[in-house]
Amino acid sequence: MAENELIRNKVSDKSVIDLIDRQIGLHPKVLALREEGREAFIRIGLPANKAEEFRHTPITRLLQKNLLLEPGENRLGPLSAETIKIEGLDAYQVVFVNGIYLERLSNLPTGSDIVVRPLADAVEAGDPLVLEHLGKYADYQTDGFVAWNTAAWSNGVFIHAKRNAIIDKPIYLVYWHHADSEEVVSVVRNLIIVETNAQLEVFERYGSAGNASHFSNHVTEALVRANGGLDLYTLQNDEGQRYQYAFTRIHQEPSSRANTYAFTFDGKLVRNTLQLALDGEGIESHMFGLYLVSGDTIADNHTVVDHLKPNSFSNEIYKGILDGNSKGIFNGKIYVRPQAQKTNAFQANRNILMSDNATVNTKPQLEIWADDVKCSHGCTTGQLDEEAIFYLQSRGIDKNTARAMMLFAFAIEVLDNIRHAGLRHYLESIIREKLHQ
Repeated sequence: MAENELIRNKVSDKSVIDLIDRQIGLHPKVLALREEGREAFIRIGLPANKAEEFRHTPITRLLQKNLLLEPGENRLGPLSAETIKIEGLDAYQVVFVNGIYLERLSNLPTGSDIVVRPLADAVEAGDPLVLEHLGKYADYQTDGFVAWNTAAWSNGVFIHAKRNAIIDKPIYLVYWHHADSEEVVSVVRNLIIVETNAQLEVFERYGSAGNASHFSNHVTEALVRANGGLDLYTLQNDEGQRYQYAFTRIHQEPSSRANTYAFTFDGKLVRNTLQLALDGEGIESHMFGLYLVSGDTIADNHTVVDHLKPNSFSNEIYKGILDGNSKGIFNGKIYVRPQAQKTNAFQANRNILMSDNATVNTKPQLEIWADDVKCSHGCTTGQLDEEAIFYLQSRGIDKNTARAMMLFAFAIEVLDNIRHAGLRHYLESIIREKLHQ
């Protein structure tokens, strides 16, 4: 038996099933969904180390090496309002610590235009929208981590922006791990529904305290109905021993708009899978990503844009700056179905390597079954232009400052697309700090 099969059968899969079996459903329909997820995970298991979608990210081996995946005491631990506060961000706030909803630091909206509540509460109350849409968009039959999440999520958030609602503030979601003495494993599920003509902004942030390893399995399903708009921001800047698998699936109806922004700045292993289904005409989708990593961080971004109907537009740009022994992976797929004529789809991945030991593996892909389309993709990987650095030095700028200026100019294209001034300023300050500017 090969080494990767030993890892799967001896350690990881059994440990995950033990965790799954400790979860309790809250509604008969959810119990049935959990059981389907459990059976799917038993069939699929965690990915083998040579699995094509994880060829450059041996996630099973890393989890087996760094986590026991054994059930332990799940404590909330201390967390202050100042720790998670973002200056200049006026937002509704939902906080989870180790996957547990923390009411004392949460500030939920009370108006009639939007519902924001813990997902477990919405299921327990038998919310018909949750029961109808939970598990409908994230495919747990082909992805082992999504199957695990479907079977074993403990909590998360349900967000419902009602018809014609323009939500006045972003929804700020905080996922915190308190891992001071033992490892933490959290399994979180989100469901977001944006109704016709509604507009919503959601900002996700991951953080931790303590030196123990922690792993989060995070799945978000979103539905954006006709003429609706969703801006989804994700920030992963965890200096702790974070291992993370994040899966987001957004289903768009005609004339809807979705903008996604993924920022990865720290962590041990961060795997982001983002999928958009453009199921209607007149849809517009923008996907922006920036991974600025060093040390031994692995930042893995897998994206899928599926054009299902005619006359839709998607634009995707992911940029990477890698230093030290860090590793970046970008795998972007664009599908254009036979009936999706008049599709416009663009994809670009650009990377700068700051050290000889940093690596990046990039694989943009197009699969087109229609003939009246306009599609392009491309990738670049290189180093800073030494002549440009020399030019700045000749103008009296020291070399380190010149490098930081050029790197910031490279990264700013992603930030320029952020409409929320408070978030843009906050993310810009993080980037400047990391670039020592």
